[in-house]
Amino acid sequence: MNRARPAALHAARTHDEPDARRTIGAVELVTLVDWGLERLPARVDTGARTSALHVERLTELGNGRVQFELAGAQAAFEAVVTRRARVRSTSGKLESRPFVTVRARFGDSEARIEVGLVNRAAMHYRMLLGRSALAGRFVVDVSRRYLLGR
Repeated sequence: MNRARPAALHAARTHDEPDARRTIGAVELVTLVDWGLERLPARVDTGARTSALHVERLTELGNGRVQFELAGAQAAFEAVVTRRARVRSTSGKLESRPFVTVRARFGDSEARIEVGLVNRAAMHYRMLLGRSALAGRFVVDVSRRYLLGR
């Protein structure tokens, strides 16, 4: 049994039912409100489930807390680790990462997102936005950049 929706019906539904999600590009500026880090260029990657943030001098403090430095910031930051997970890096290796939650602003939208703290010094973008941070909020047009503003 063919369950495919006829193209005409799909087109009609698409125009009659506006999508509340905004379109973003392959790269967008993100502000990490809790840490005062503004307009950080982030690569949008729907192939990655989780988001990642480049940190330096990551130190375990005990009691479920970590301390780290962010490039471009003048101070060290502390955060509560919400979970630890094994993540496959871009090189294909499994590595354990601490995850923290932070308030992030994308254009005029703000949400609490979970980010893995990792060394991304070799990467062009210090932040990666994975699909869990985007789900239900955005659709991605990979052919464009900075749709939320520069």
